[in-house]
Amino acid sequence: YFLLTNLSIVDVSYATSIVPQMLVHLLTEHKVIPFVSCAAQLFISLGVGGIEFVLLAVMAYDRYVAVCEPLRYSVIMHGRFCTRLAITSWVSGSINSLMQTAITFQLPMCTNKCIDHISCEILAVVRLACVDTSSNEIAIMVSSIVLLMTPFCLVLLSYIQIISTILKITSTEGRKKAFQTCASHLTVVVLCYGMAIFTYIQPRSGPSVLQEKLISLFYAILTPMLNPLIYTLRN
Repeated sequence: YFLLTNLSIVDVSYATSIVPQMLVHLLTEHKVIPFVSCAAQLFISLGVGGIEFVLLAVMAYDRYVAVCEPLRYSVIMHGRFCTRLAITSWVSGSINSLMQTAITFQLPMCTNKCIDHISCEILAVVRLACVDTSSNEIAIMVSSIVLLMTPFCLVLLSYIQIISTILKITSTEGRKKAFQTCASHLTVVVLCYGMAIFTYIQPRSGPSVLQEKLISLFYAILTPMLNPLIYTLRN
């Protein structure tokens, strides 16, 4: 529940950084966002996005201990250790976001400063630059590998161990109970990692602008709405 609290804070922060401004733009003819507000929106949304990916890897480890080391769960996943893992998630996501925001807003922008997106999303802002953005795209790809693919690989390793342990359980009821322990987390992992990998791992040959908008809309509205439903109904 401590990790779920962190996940809830992340979801609320992400939605709050994008949705209010988006609603204002839907109701006004002249859709304007100040430079500082745009930078803040990019920093917050990128930061909490990175935090969520690391946090989901931490939660996968929590499920691994619960299924594979049930008798040692309370010893391994004690309060101080969980706090350290949560702090690591928040610090890593925030540092990455600060670096990405800084190098993005140092780019010289063209006279046309119309952001073709629902928010100040990093790929949309980079497209406004009047210079070669290859270095920015490489930075986005590297950060995606560190904060997206690395946690994703850790999640995969955790679930390989979990599935291996579940298959060793002889009773059908025991297998079902063990799988149900992970079902909620696995659903959220598929929702969060799937489209993020599709969007950011290859910035140049990634999705179209329309697809980017739909993915951002999914993360800003549907994910924060679905996560509490997925976990609450299971609990």
